[in-house]
Amino acid sequence: MIQTLDERQQKIQALRTSISERGVKHFIDGAWADSVSGETFETATPIDGSFIASVASGDARDIDLAARAAARAFPAWRDLSGKERRRILNKVADLIEARADEIAHLETLDTGQAIRFMKSAAARGAENFRFFADRAESAQDGLSLPTQGFLNYTIRQPIGPVGVITPWNTPFMLSTWKIAPALAAGCTVVHKPAEWSPVTAMLLAEIMDEAGVPKGVVNLVNGYGESAGKALTEHPDIKAIAFVGESSTGSLITKQGADTLKRYHLELGGKNPVVVFADADLDKALDAVVFMIYSLNGERCTSNSRVLVEQEIYQEFTARVAERARNIRVGDPFDPATEIGPLIHPKHTEKVCSYFTLAAEEGAVIAAGGQVIEGNFVQPTLFTQAASGMRIAQEEIFGPVLTAIPFENDAQALEIANGVKYGLAGYLWTNDLTRAHTFAQQLEAGMVWVNSENVRHLPTPFGGVKASGIGRDGGDYSFDFYMETKNIAISLGTHKTARLGVSQPQPARDEADRKLAE
Repeated sequence: MIQTLDERQQKIQALRTSISERGVKHFIDGAWADSVSGETFETATPIDGSFIASVASGDARDIDLAARAAARAFPAWRDLSGKERRRILNKVADLIEARADEIAHLETLDTGQAIRFMKSAAARGAENFRFFADRAESAQDGLSLPTQGFLNYTIRQPIGPVGVITPWNTPFMLSTWKIAPALAAGCTVVHKPAEWSPVTAMLLAEIMDEAGVPKGVVNLVNGYGESAGKALTEHPDIKAIAFVGESSTGSLITKQGADTLKRYHLELGGKNPVVVFADADLDKALDAVVFMIYSLNGERCTSNSRVLVEQEIYQEFTARVAERARNIRVGDPFDPATEIGPLIHPKHTEKVCSYFTLAAEEGAVIAAGGQVIEGNFVQPTLFTQAASGMRIAQEEIFGPVLTAIPFENDAQALEIANGVKYGLAGYLWTNDLTRAHTFAQQLEAGMVWVNSENVRHLPTPFGGVKASGIGRDGGDYSFDFYMETKNIAISLGTHKTARLGVSQPQPARDEADRKLAE
């Protein structure tokens, strides 16, 4: 249904009023709660910096309450049948779909992401819950590994209460991406969302509660990384941490949790290459390159922030990218025609824009953009004539900024593509079948798409190598993280056991002892 501008503004204002009056609270052991300290912080929209709501600011005391609640709830949730967990998780998906419009609008308000993308983000959240709901009954399944004299079989069992720390970019979808498999596996959860975008985490907790997730199974604690986040990573009742965010923060989390020997799944940063060869379908490659760097405001870990272009087509291709970048619509993220909204926060805007000056200092050309429009609104930007050693080609900018680097041959392209500390995703455009397979296998990345942008298939593994992370999400790969694999060996009674401390060993035992010694 097409809305008029007035109708859209009225809807947004009604949502803002509701959130502002409620405030953003913790959800601990099935109840909404203020912080033990009574402290709050404010969250503001990046659109114009105006106030959205006061947010409960958690610390170690709130985390302790949530972790203890998760620990108490764990045995019953673990022992609940997979069929019943499936029913509850599908109900969560139903409610997400019923409130998709509300979720999308609040996500746009809180993050600045264009509403055209946030509508699909809400749908993706429901899809995540349905996907893992369907696997709840088989999550414990293992393997039959018979050998002579024994029947061996494996089972998977939930690891226990887990901490989920989610980022500020597309926070609703990424929260479901972590929480859904944890619940399907039989784990309980303490969720700490990013302080820059906490609003929709409250909606997700509300939805899960309404769907019948028992109290204590999912807990929400808002707060800053150095207080609530640190306490979560250090808490002894929390057996694993699933984190999405910056590589430096991922490193810090592993240090904080070292004393309690936690398991970690770290989905971290990227400086992903898209390699365009002259033999590619350049029209399709152009569409994919532009989409994967400028959609979602460039604030996505899998964006192709480096485009490597074969020398013979470099000038033509980068000129076409620059033209498209200049035509992208930047503006009100609630306008369905808008393609790029404001960046998440003034501090992040300042960081992104610092690379404009740096690019000029390093000798690159700003072929498009390179300016702040106003506030957190930034022009889609293209740097050309860049070299691999430049900071603009090495560091994760995490905004609508693309660095274009020419290459002469396959070997040089591979060297440039792999010549960063990150290794999350890679994209390759060529019509040479042999090159496609060879190059893709040699790329240092956890995921590679050939002749495509990032098109996710939920059963496939998602994750990176090097500084881009540890572990994999997706399909049964998620259960490898949230569950322990146990082997059970059943003797068939035919093997011989060596006997010690027997004064007169039987001949058969002597032979068994001899073989054991060998």
